[in-house]
Amino acid sequence: MRLSLLLFILSVKLQAAARRNKAFQNYIGQITLKILIKTADCRWGRLFVFDKGKVSSINGADHTCDAALVWSDSGTAFSVMVKGSDEATFQAAADGKLKVEGMAYYIQWFNDGVKLTM
Repeated sequence: MRLSLLLFILSVKLQAAARRNKAFQNYIGQITLKILIKTADCRWGRLFVFDKGKVSSINGADHTCDAALVWSDSGTAFSVMVKGSDEATFQAAADGKLKVEGMAYYIQWFNDGVKLTM
């Protein structure tokens, strides 16, 4: 449940940044992309939809997407995402607790966009 709340808060922050943050607006202005963050068991997840300057999100882990971050479990996802450090993310990937489905470039684009909102 903590992961679900964290992903919801992230969606609210991204939507607010799409309205108020000029740098973020420029960053997302021309792209159409769907990024999914979910657990491997598909129990928790959220789809983030970027559509030419607009951001929306849908709860759930079973959505069509361009790329996905797949966490081994919700506890790991929550703790690593709260840390917000690249090192923690890379360590989770090295430990096999985080996998990317789809193009890694899209995930990097998403992470760079999130950093613009923080």
